[in-house]
Amino acid sequence: MAAKTSTTKISKGIIIGWYMDFVLEHETRPKSIYKFCKQNKIKEEDFYRFFGSFESLQKEIWNSFYANTMDLLQKNKEYAGFSNKDKMLSFFYTFFEILTLNRSYVLFTLDSNRKMLDKMGELKGLRSHFKDYTTELIEEANAGKTIRLTQRNPLFFSEGAWIQFLFLLKFWMDDTSAGFEKTDLAIEKSVTTNFDVFDNTPLDSLIDFGKFLYKENFA
Repeated sequence: MAAKTSTTKISKGIIIGWYMDFVLEHETRPKSIYKFCKQNKIKEEDFYRFFGSFESLQKEIWNSFYANTMDLLQKNKEYAGFSNKDKMLSFFYTFFEILTLNRSYVLFTLDSNRKMLDKMGELKGLRSHFKDYTTELIEEANAGKTIRLTQRNPLFFSEGAWIQFLFLLKFWMDDTSAGFEKTDLAIEKSVTTNFDVFDNTPLDSLIDFGKFLYKENFA
């Protein structure tokens, strides 16, 4: 954690770090920006240079999870040559690794007692970034389809990918397996199923994914 002194060079990341530390240490959100700034020995204007409210800060935390994921993917020299399916798998694996590093905060902020509308509002920026990313993948896949009838609607499939992400997020939150290995398996099976649907060969994957869900929820 950055030292809280008047000489600290304030940045968006430092304020986010202070906010997440406060939430985890006090198990509640700061009551006011004034008190939050006073505790961290900065002026309110320093906070407002980066965020207009705590709500915008909360959204930016999820945006930073996405940005860090993309940064790590782009640093992998092999990523550009991956198939669209492998790019999606790499994205999910990397994103959930970052979530795991911040698991206590994520579990707190997505607490089941919070209103669903509040939770979805916090993820609004992430949703926009994620849909842009998946739309790009789908458009790339469509470019490889020579018959127009076999091409898929990017908006439809990007929305489906977002629903898939929300499912995986809930699965990860409930996962108690060592190293969250069951989440990794859920990612693999769900992404395989999605791309098989995209390529019109879904039956085996749908059955396999259905068996997996049944086992995890009812066995």
